[in-house]
Amino acid sequence: MNIDQAKLQEERLSPFLRVTLRIWVKTYRSIIMLISPVFDLLVRLFVAQAIFRSGVVKLSDWDTALSLARFEYPVSWMAPETAAVIGVTIEIVAPILLLIGLLTREAALAILILLVVSQVEYVPTDLNLWLIAISGWFVLRGAKGFSFDRAVAGGLSGSALPFADPVIRFFEYLTDKAALAWLLIIRVWLAATLLLVAGMGGMAEAELFLPVKSFAGIDPVIAVGLALLLILGLFVPLTALALIIALSTLAVMGLHPDLTLFPMLLFGLMLIFGAGYLSVDRMISNWLEHNILFDRKYEDVPEHWPHIVVVGAGFGGLACVAKLKNLPVRITLIDRHNYHLFQPLLYQIATAALSPADVATPIRGLFRNDGNVRVLLGEVSSVDSKAKTLTYGQNSLSYDHLVLATGASHSYFGKDEWAPYAPGLKTIEDGVSVRGHVLRAFERAESSSDPERVKRLLTFVVVGAGPTGVELAGAIAELAHHGLKDEFSRIDPAEAEIILVQSGDRVLPAFPEDLSEHAADSLRNLGVDIRLKSRVTDIAADRVKIGDGMEIATETVLWAAGVIASPAGKWLNADTDRAGRVAVDDYLRVAGHENVFAIGDTAGSNAWDGNPVPGLAPAAKQAGVYVADYIQKQLVDDKQVAPFQYKHQGSLATIGRKSAVADFGFMKLHGALAWWLWGAVHVGFLSGMRNRIAVLVNWIWSYFTLQLGIRLITGKDSGA
Repeated sequence: MNIDQAKLQEERLSPFLRVTLRIWVKTYRSIIMLISPVFDLLVRLFVAQAIFRSGVVKLSDWDTALSLARFEYPVSWMAPETAAVIGVTIEIVAPILLLIGLLTREAALAILILLVVSQVEYVPTDLNLWLIAISGWFVLRGAKGFSFDRAVAGGLSGSALPFADPVIRFFEYLTDKAALAWLLIIRVWLAATLLLVAGMGGMAEAELFLPVKSFAGIDPVIAVGLALLLILGLFVPLTALALIIALSTLAVMGLHPDLTLFPMLLFGLMLIFGAGYLSVDRMISNWLEHNILFDRKYEDVPEHWPHIVVVGAGFGGLACVAKLKNLPVRITLIDRHNYHLFQPLLYQIATAALSPADVATPIRGLFRNDGNVRVLLGEVSSVDSKAKTLTYGQNSLSYDHLVLATGASHSYFGKDEWAPYAPGLKTIEDGVSVRGHVLRAFERAESSSDPERVKRLLTFVVVGAGPTGVELAGAIAELAHHGLKDEFSRIDPAEAEIILVQSGDRVLPAFPEDLSEHAADSLRNLGVDIRLKSRVTDIAADRVKIGDGMEIATETVLWAAGVIASPAGKWLNADTDRAGRVAVDDYLRVAGHENVFAIGDTAGSNAWDGNPVPGLAPAAKQAGVYVADYIQKQLVDDKQVAPFQYKHQGSLATIGRKSAVADFGFMKLHGALAWWLWGAVHVGFLSGMRNRIAVLVNWIWSYFTLQLGIRLITGKDSGA
């Protein structure tokens, strides 16, 4: 379809209907993508336990199992002993493989054959039929989420193993083609069952192949209606939901409640994966793809769609793109890194608690299924708002709307010469560098024979007592007291001195005073020396000067005292405040620059009841969603939204094991409860299930073992 045809097709629908359709469909698909791996695992779990339980019962009483094989359900073409051994082996081994997702298709095929033999050779039951239908799905599609098969498939393809590549391609064919045919077969199978139950055929002879008993008692009119929808393949997810409700109602009425679980699982698979071949739903989906979604690849997206460029893949930028991607727009996301970094946990990389991969997610992976989103690696150097272009590297890009979400970097308050001696934490490179710097200090102390240098090496100074400084000081103290315990022969890491320097009169000045006191007490309990009302006046390679000439001998200084916004204001030649934040109006638009927005740390907004919006992740996310809503209103009905208002959701900071502070305005917490809440919130905010699981596992390991597993020194040693 060319551009003019695509435009003509779209113009047949009102802008509101076009946008609404796209939002609904994209939202539905996003939900399905989120729940399908979990549901896949859940189905495998229930099927595995049903088969495994039968095997365990037989294995625990082998004499009875042999007797049953001889007299109760003999297989006419197999010796009883052989049948019993094969049957129990399948019932024990195959469920385990199915559950963990290893050789899933083979395990499901073995279960399917066992169930078919049982259905044909022994007493036919509806339970067998439901399990056969589900097993057939896994034979053709395999396990997806949370499976070994999925984890190794990429590596096996193209490997040196014999026949690996054709086998993988065959399995991909089964997944992409045959599984859709199985959905068609399931629809026809269920429709035939419902029609029989409605009185349109003889039931007795059909019980071998159709689960008619499971639907006994259903209203004939409802049965016929559901059967017609299944035959047509129309609204199959809704039909599956109706079937779930129907069987649940029958179960509540006391009719065959023991058969409810596995039909529910099958209907759940239909709800998630749809109708398969020869269905109206598939025709509707194809029409939506070619006329509304355009999610195949970026080149297919109509060029007349507005082009929105988002600079920066931080919290604000990603929130904006995540909302915009559902609209009929072309989106280009530019960042100088190819990953989104969860900055609140960056200090845990610096203190060897987490790996960089645990708190960073590749940007492209977040939008792999969104054809209207293009991701570019590059660093923007200038913006021409009159020509509506920007420059990154040697390239230029035009835009209709520009969203600047470029974040902030360290600010040394005009003393940039301190930077080599006092690194800050803003990037993964910073985190890895600081980790190496901290760990090298202990290593150098171990190898040094100079007591004065050992003391200097074991003195760590953290400048700034905001959340980052407090968390960093507490983490270094825990590393010294627990993570490195008993690992050195000459020095005792617990003798390390951690000094937290703060120019103000309390730590965590943005928190209520009582929570600041709790945080200070927790830090002191960890052995942190807090120096309040102490302004740093000079930093060198082996010392820090604070106050009126007081000098601290140290070779490790970490900066957490201030930030400055990115140079976005310079690109636009726009008004900025002292921290470099771009002045914006009530709608986060940059004054004098049409269709240019600034959000997050880039924007100087007073939308917090007249106060500056804090540089927090929730604030950046709210701003990103707001700008997306603003653009959506312009696209749909050219109406303006209300001015941006930041809604404070609370502030959290952790100090160490079982200690944190939380301020929600209406409620203040500290201690262990706040620590658990801090952990839950941070895991929830991470991007990607893999990252959440990795961080959770690392935290559990560290909590119970008091060991930190990422104590790696990488990069060149620039100091010894």
